[in-house]
Amino acid sequence: MLYERWQRTAREHSDRLALIDLNANARWTFAELAEAIGRQAPGPAGLRFAHGGGADFIFCVLAAWRDQAVVCPLESGHGAPCVPEPPEGIVHLKTTSATTGAARLVAFTAQQLAADAENIVQTMGLCRDWPNLGVISLAHSYGFSNLVLPLLLHGIPLTLSNSPLPEAIRRAATLSPHLTLPAVPALWRAWREADAIPENVRLAVSAGAPLPLPLETEIFKKTGLKIHNFYGATECGGIAYDASPVPRMDAACVGRPLKNVALAVNSDGCLEVRGKAVGEAYWPAPEPGLSGGCYRTNDLAEINNTEVFLRGRAGDQINVAGRKISPESIERALLRHPAVRDCLVFGAPSGEADRGEIIVACVAGPSTSGEALKQFLLGELAAWQVPREWRFVDSLAPNERGKLSRAEWRARLGFK
Repeated sequence: MLYERWQRTAREHSDRLALIDLNANARWTFAELAEAIGRQAPGPAGLRFAHGGGADFIFCVLAAWRDQAVVCPLESGHGAPCVPEPPEGIVHLKTTSATTGAARLVAFTAQQLAADAENIVQTMGLCRDWPNLGVISLAHSYGFSNLVLPLLLHGIPLTLSNSPLPEAIRRAATLSPHLTLPAVPALWRAWREADAIPENVRLAVSAGAPLPLPLETEIFKKTGLKIHNFYGATECGGIAYDASPVPRMDAACVGRPLKNVALAVNSDGCLEVRGKAVGEAYWPAPEPGLSGGCYRTNDLAEINNTEVFLRGRAGDQINVAGRKISPESIERALLRHPAVRDCLVFGAPSGEADRGEIIVACVAGPSTSGEALKQFLLGELAAWQVPREWRFVDSLAPNERGKLSRAEWRARLGFK
């Protein structure tokens, strides 16, 4: 089904430019891309592991579709997982980001992948005259759904940058009069600081981690460019999208449901996602949280007038003497301080039997002190919600998926 869809795309847009790989200094029209795949010898069925961020990744996916193999994208340098071949009907395995535990594989049918791409293209208004500029990982669910599938199933051209560094982005942006640029918050911050956001970006998307409201607002004031917050999950693809033309008023708001996506909040306060794009199951060990077209997230949420507000993760809540607070609510307050460029909050054992946990804040930004930030937060939060421990770093580098892992930073800073 997917290869037939690709062949139709290639025929409809045969002479149009499809793919530019700046690292390889090569480009292909849709017809040339189809011919290149046709020249490749057939390979075995079973699992195919697609690596890297260049055109070879695209060729691997297309060859697997042609040979009716199962695609399993992998980040560069990651070893192939040892798992049994999934059952008939499964065409794709995604790897979760492991922010809430060990990484798992999620199995998808062709119809589910196609539905995710359709939802994204329709909701965001991706168009062929605004090629995607690819700087995010093609192996990550975000990159695969926003870059690879729109190219192969909807004819949205793709330019693969050879680097996310500011100068490389400037050069890549000159190849088209108009661009769509999906990225992660860390990249948007770096480009803003280097004054490197291309003027010809017509659609700017941020996903993979929460988009800080001060960053969104500052870029809008400086350039007039609205960064659209996009919220999704490996298990179900796109969930919500902020399509508003101006910055959000509340950082907890992640937008409205994508087209064809139904959302609800369950009795535990967590968001549930239903729709044709929801994955089939975890593989090889299915779990009740993903089954029957429903993905039950760990995200605490509210839905107000169709807008979705995230209130933290059920497993991340900090217990301070029996009272619970989400670290995200403290982070949002901290980010309102002008000296805080980035921050991460988590709980750690207090050593006091009646207290449970203490709140730890790790802060990146210009020189300041924990006392100054404490006094600021006392005007924003209840006293018990103010961190007791402060750690200051030059930067809070995200992992290769653009996420800040509380578990990784907790261990790095010496907290158990």
